[in-house]
Amino acid sequence: MIVIIDYKSGNVGSLQNAILGLGYDCEISSDPGKIKKANKIIFPGQGRAKSARRELKKSGIDKIIKSTRVPFLGICLGMQLLADFSAEDNVSCLSVIPGNVFKLPAGLKVPQIGWNRVRFSRSSPLLTGINNNEFFYFAHSYYFQASAQYVLATTDYGVEFPAVISRDNFYSVQFHPEKSGLAGLKLLNNFCAI
Repeated sequence: MIVIIDYKSGNVGSLQNAILGLGYDCEISSDPGKIKKANKIIFPGQGRAKSARRELKKSGIDKIIKSTRVPFLGICLGMQLLADFSAEDNVSCLSVIPGNVFKLPAGLKVPQIGWNRVRFSRSSPLLTGINNNEFFYFAHSYYFQASAQYVLATTDYGVEFPAVISRDNFYSVQFHPEKSGLAGLKLLNNFCAI
């Protein structure tokens, strides 16, 4: 069973509908027991890092995320919370993938809301069958700056930053695949098939 973590930070219904539409069983849960038993975990998120981090700690889900060995997909804030530290609210994150989260540069329209190109830097099962320089839908004010060894793809919005990151069983994307048309559905399908 694929479990989408519900930690009171984001619209998980559209993500669940996308995955169900691809033909996979999927459940939304905040129950640590169900999350532990999942064969794949999706960690979406919108909102603020500090309140999301507080919810994860209160529920014990933070420990499950750090110890899981099943395929794991972080989306948007879910990606950023995998970092070591976030400049948003100056909060310590989960330290799953080395790196820090920074605010998009001053002078840009923030948040970035809309379509942007994603350029691949390495191949990955997550990106199979998706065209390089494909457009994906972004909605964020902060970005995760990770070491190049973990970066699968980048985008540019006044600064080049990772759009897709991977380490071991952890994958993460800054954009919203469930809102990114056919390319986003292909990425979700690729993840579900890993």
